[in-house]
Amino acid sequence: MRLVESAVASLPAEFRERLANVEFVVEETFRGDEVPGGGLLLGLYQGVPLPERSAGYSGVLPDRIVIFRRPIEARSRSDADLVELVHEVVIHEVAHYFGIDDDRLDELGW
Repeated sequence: MRLVESAVASLPAEFRERLANVEFVVEETFRGDEVPGGGLLLGLYQGVPLPERSAGYSGVLPDRIVIFRRPIEARSRSDADLVELVHEVVIHEVAHYFGIDDDRLDELGW
């Protein structure tokens, strides 16, 4: 969780300050049913993206950004690589919170 907290703290203030009703969670691994078609999952955003929230968005459980520890560790070759990968996964999932989909992230090189 320390690496996730550090990655969140490193986000630019204008993004970090807009994170509301979202919690960051570290789980050992994914269940396998989170993504259609399977595949390796390093992180997951669960919730209503910020641009899709209407005036009636209130009193709901927090969105979740889940970071999967074991798959990330398996892809990391060193401690420095681990830190960088956690940072990338956190940014990727925070982007989903802000309504940026995978296609757009690909266009941006993420």
